[in-house]
Amino acid sequence: MTGDADLTRNAFLGGRFHLWQPRRGYRAGVDPLLLAASVPARAGQSVLELGCGAGAASLALAARVPGLELTGVELQHRYAGLARRNAAENGVELAVTEADLGALPPDLRQLRFDHVIANPPYFVAGAHSPARDGGRRVALGGETPLGDWIAVAARRLAPRGLLHMIQRAERLPEMLAGCAGRLGSVEILPLCARQGDAPGLVILRARKDGRGQFRMHAAVAMHDAGAGLPQGKDYTARIAAVLRDGAPIGWPG
Repeated sequence: MTGDADLTRNAFLGGRFHLWQPRRGYRAGVDPLLLAASVPARAGQSVLELGCGAGAASLALAARVPGLELTGVELQHRYAGLARRNAAENGVELAVTEADLGALPPDLRQLRFDHVIANPPYFVAGAHSPARDGGRRVALGGETPLGDWIAVAARRLAPRGLLHMIQRAERLPEMLAGCAGRLGSVEILPLCARQGDAPGLVILRARKDGRGQFRMHAAVAMHDAGAGLPQGKDYTARIAAVLRDGAPIGWPG
């Protein structure tokens, strides 16, 4: 790992945890916090994060729900090391495995989890402007199809376990196709910039052995329309509670 001069240490959830992350590489934003806020985990349950990066989503979930058994999988050596460091410095037990999703080690393939969470790259490799930093390039543009992410998640879920995944709205058809025959009781929570805007992101929830009907919920607005506040200060009360207080996002019903 490079020296700390190449890193920044940033506070999340109003200082509930801090994250070392590359100064110029891929940096966690609000998306892993929204993902963590969507998971109805309870103390004592097990959670696997696929593509954990520096650990933002897992640590956000741990800040809200103490007593979880957390495991992360990360392809990139530098980010896997950062995830271990961040977990240790925040007093969170997070077992991080450095591996490709398609080649998980045998010991991990023997485990089943109550929850699997994932924030896969938003673009197919080559379908976006290339980033100069290699870590950011891998994080933004993935070689692994979304269907493969979902297939791996389905195999690692315990019976009745839940997958939560955040992704760009235009890739929803790929996500639904990946769930077909593997996961059921699919629900979609769209996220839009402001009320009335088309959703830019979606959070998918799907259950192992689920038999419930598909549900598309009303979009959640991130920002108050016409608030006249600087960017980052105009979050709706619901989203501000997630990002600053570590509150759950709250699924309808």
